Amino acid sequence: MTDKSKTFNSEELERQMELEQKVLQKHQRFNSLRHLVVGVIGPREATEPQLEAAQHIGTQLGKLGLTLICGGKSGVMEAVSKGCREVGGTMIGILPDSQPDAANQYVDIPLPTGLGEARNMIIAKSARVLISVGGSYGTLSEIAYGLHFSKPVIGIEGAPAIEGLIEAKDSKEAIQLALRSLLDMSARA
Repeated sequence: MTDKSKTFNSEELERQMELEQKVLQKHQRFNSLRHLVVGVIGPREATEPQLEAAQHIGTQLGKLGLTLICGGKSGVMEAVSKGCREVGGTMIGILPDSQPDAANQYVDIPLPTGLGEARNMIIAKSARVLISVGGSYGTLSEIAYGLHFSKPVIGIEGAPAIEGLIEAKDSKEAIQLALRSLLDMSARA
């Protein structure tokens, strides 16, 4: 690693920390940031890079005290839940099933809907911003709902490239874009 790459990484980290601090400062009047819900969506049958990206997103956003929401099952949903849980974050699973024990082991708050895939609309409506890690038909419906509800939708790791989706190069950029979206929303409020 060259000195230049160390400098770039340090500068990038510093910018990320400054952005996180701005989000925190904008919301000082609240006891926590739990009301800032970020949805993380993606396929049950995910690739290893998708699982790694989802877990990284869960870890980083969970550390900030943001509440995360997902479909509560396996694949991307389990990976983001694991990342969030490991740092003490709050993970909500909106389940298609009727029983709470259908959730993956890392979901803190399982909400069984009994709605099947129709629960995708609840995920999109409940989140302030959505991050799609990969894609499947179910994920595509969540993206469509998110865009329909005028939510920022960020895509990585093979998320369907459709009009309105904000493409990020990796999980770090997806996190930065999500935080900027939250910051923009709070500035408009």
